[in-house]
Order: sequence, then C-alpha cells, then structure tokens
Amino acid sequence: MEEFGFMTVTEVRMTPDLRQARIFVSVFGDDARKKKSLTLLEEQKQVVRSTIGRAVRLRFTPEIMFVLDDTMDRAMNLEAIFKKIHDEERSRSEDDDSTS
Repeated sequence: MEEFGFMTVTEVRMTPDLRQARIFVSVFGDDARKKKSLTLLEEQKQVVRSTIGRAVRLRFTPEIMFVLDDTMDRAMNLEAIFKKIHDEERSRSEDDDSTS
C-alpha cells in the first residue's frame, strides 16, 4: 500500500436529483502517488458504488465521480509564501536595526 497516498474524502456534492455524486478526495503524497491513488479509486468505483447502495436508502444509487481535492496543497503553498514574506521582512528589519 506504500505506492498509494493516504486518502481522505473531504466533500461529496450531489446533483439535485441525487443521481450523481462528485466525491472530493484529498491524497497525501507526491504527484505519482496521487495519480495512482485516483486510478485505484476509479478501478474500484463499482465496489464503492455498491457499498453506497447497500448503506444508503435512495431510490437510485448515484453514479459517482472521484475528484482530486488539492485544497491542502494550495494551503501549504500559500503558507510557504507567507513564511517567505515574513522571513524577508524580518531580515530587512534586522538589517535596518543594525545600520541605525
């Protein structure tokens, strides 16, 4: 299982008629692991759909589509940018203090 990333369902969006579900999945790992994890989910889509059909009482079991949720990646990138800006400002402030 090491070749796959750690997967978490972060959100599910249903169409108003409840016939389709977009399942957003966050995958921890590099791009190769993310791709391999999504491929695994796609390969197992019918198993997941059958499990949902047995667990949820709906007239129809929705068609499912897996979508990579990259919110955590974007948040980590923003955090790195903010840290860089903060470090640069701190460095400039220290330089200003030493020249005064």
